[in-house]
Amino acid sequence: MKTISIATALTILASAAHGAECIDAKAAKAGFILERPGIHSEFRPAAGGMVSVANEYQSQSPQTQFLFGGLIEVFRDSDTGQLAMIPFSDLRKLFPLKAGAKSKTVFVRLAANKQPKGTETLEINVKGKETFSLGDCKYNVLAVRQTIKSEAGKTLDEFTALYAPDLQAVLARRYDEGTNAESVVGYEVIKPLPN
Repeated sequence: MKTISIATALTILASAAHGAECIDAKAAKAGFILERPGIHSEFRPAAGGMVSVANEYQSQSPQTQFLFGGLIEVFRDSDTGQLAMIPFSDLRKLFPLKAGAKSKTVFVRLAANKQPKGTETLEINVKGKETFSLGDCKYNVLAVRQTIKSEAGKTLDEFTALYAPDLQAVLARRYDEGTNAESVVGYEVIKPLPN
């Protein structure tokens, strides 16, 4: 009987330990790690609705980003320089995101020793809800189409972010959506920050 109790206890502990790897909204407030081959990212909530992301790459210098709501990049710092995206409207009005929501935010991109070449526009279209898996963990995500256009209307970048509102993090990006070249680049592992 004692052997069964120990085996049962070990099974319960193993299940609990395995389940602890999935980060929920409450645990996300303490920060967490997302990884895929070649990148290790540490997410930490910051003041003013920002999320600080420290990225370590296998083949590039480390980078720190500040993302409003964990979705919209407003600042980036690395060995190659700093970049700030200054919006001309209140980003807080975009959140919480809901399926069907659309918005346009005009901003200027600032880098050291470079004059801005004009304003840019970030178009956001929340296309719907999906489920995304990170290992054994499943997350409800919003498919957020992001298009960045130049002042002249030329598309500079376009992708669909699979954004987990509970984590305030983009878990993956979908490129060339709806074409034969469609691809998804996403994280594969989630775990808590070490104590």
